[in-house]
Amino acid sequence: MPKTITLRLEDEIYKKFSEAASEEHRSMSNLIETLALKKLDEDMLVDDFEMKEIFSNTKLLKKLEKGHSHAKMKKGALVG
Repeated sequence: MPKTITLRLEDEIYKKFSEAASEEHRSMSNLIETLALKKLDEDMLVDDFEMKEIFSNTKLLKKLEKGHSHAKMKKGALVG
């Protein structure tokens, strides 16, 4: 079920969204949702080149495997 949120925008930013939505014949809500999802996909997904690079790095894979097994055993400390 769709959720409603409140978004506070400066006048200039509102104007940019309004103009972009109008140019694309979309509602502002649809434009913001589409742009937000696109940004999330770009930032959260790894492309084929990156995956190939990860899988070819045996040193990294060993470290990841070791870290994964430590996490499963609840061994180690959370850093960050």
